[in-house]
Amino acid sequence: MPTLHLGVTEVAYSQAAPKGKGKRRKSAATITTGEVAEILEDEYHPIENYWELHKEEIAKSLEGSLAGALETAMMTGSLPENAFASAESEIEAGFKKMLSERELEGLGYPGLPTQAALKGVSHRLKHPYAKNNPRRPSLIDTGLYMASFKSWFEG
Repeated sequence: MPTLHLGVTEVAYSQAAPKGKGKRRKSAATITTGEVAEILEDEYHPIENYWELHKEEIAKSLEGSLAGALETAMMTGSLPENAFASAESEIEAGFKKMLSERELEGLGYPGLPTQAALKGVSHRLKHPYAKNNPRRPSLIDTGLYMASFKSWFEG
């Protein structure tokens, strides 16, 4: 029986060392997307909430993916290597949409929206803490966590 997994690919975040005259260059401090995912899941449960809010849509994606794989098998005589590939893509897109459209913020979960999101703190920008930065969705600072989200089947 195949098992659906929801998680992130392990990618390192890095913070550039200080630049400028008279400052010694230090090694970059790193944390991985896996560590960030654990922190966010403990605090806000984004992946768990995604499953709970969208399990019917996920089931429909799986049905469509399997139907497409069977159609391919009937036309070509062999099953595709990954019968769940289209469902995996749809699940990933759905999670990213949930974050970018601030769906979790409307659930009344304590701490959401985050203060950093309300203040517009974004490490994508040259001045991440500038007062005139626009408000951003919670749990999307650099975008790396969201971009590294993956769904896959095993078994």
